[in-house]
Amino acid sequence: MNILDAIILGIIQGLTEFLPVSSSGHIEIGQALLGMDSLKENEQLLSVVLHAATALSTMLVFRKDIADIIKGLFQFKWNEELAFSCKILLSMIPAAIVGLFFDDLLEVLFEGQLKLVGAMLLVTGFLLFLADRAKNTNKAVSFPNALIIGLAQAVAILPGISRSGATIATSVLLGIDRSKAARFSFLMVVPLIFGKIAKDVLDGKFVLSEELAIPLLAGFLAAFFTGLLACIWMIQLVKKSQLSWFAGYCFVVGIIALLAN
Repeated sequence: MNILDAIILGIIQGLTEFLPVSSSGHIEIGQALLGMDSLKENEQLLSVVLHAATALSTMLVFRKDIADIIKGLFQFKWNEELAFSCKILLSMIPAAIVGLFFDDLLEVLFEGQLKLVGAMLLVTGFLLFLADRAKNTNKAVSFPNALIIGLAQAVAILPGISRSGATIATSVLLGIDRSKAARFSFLMVVPLIFGKIAKDVLDGKFVLSEELAIPLLAGFLAAFFTGLLACIWMIQLVKKSQLSWFAGYCFVVGIIALLAN
């Protein structure tokens, strides 16, 4: 693994984790197009580091919301913050089940499956196209909504389906206020990312060597700072109903990936 490869993938991860175009799909496409075969040995480790970076950028953008939730939890009574936390926990269940029991299958799906990525990008584009035309989006997230959004997040584990695109689009199609949809979508993934990191570390999957430290740090910083910008930008785009551009982008890239050898 070299520094330049790590930085390129960090930028891709930072942008596409929040923009609704599938980070996992673009990482696969980026590796294929740039011939990054040297990354295969440490692909899982790099993925975890880059996801940790975007999780931290999410926490920075939503630091006030997170502080309010933590404060509400320690009041030890049913309140809006505790209810929101319970909805976040409920939304995590489907993806957590998939991650725990289908980990080996998921690893196979992330091994250069460009045609799968292309097909799933078309699905993402269709969801975004529908969401941009949704009307009467003025509801708050309910408990049933949280579970449905969680199911969308579980499906978005497939490479090519955007996690933010699937969860935000599902929320908007359920009639949820666009700002609340973006907020819920970005916050619901943070516990899952740190849970996945903890599981992989406890399983002893990763061995960090001295020669990997600098490339991983470079990739982390690239993902963190581009993630900050992309997160803030995406919130504004969702509010303004400007997801159709990304739908078109997903259609174009999906078709290219399907046609690629």
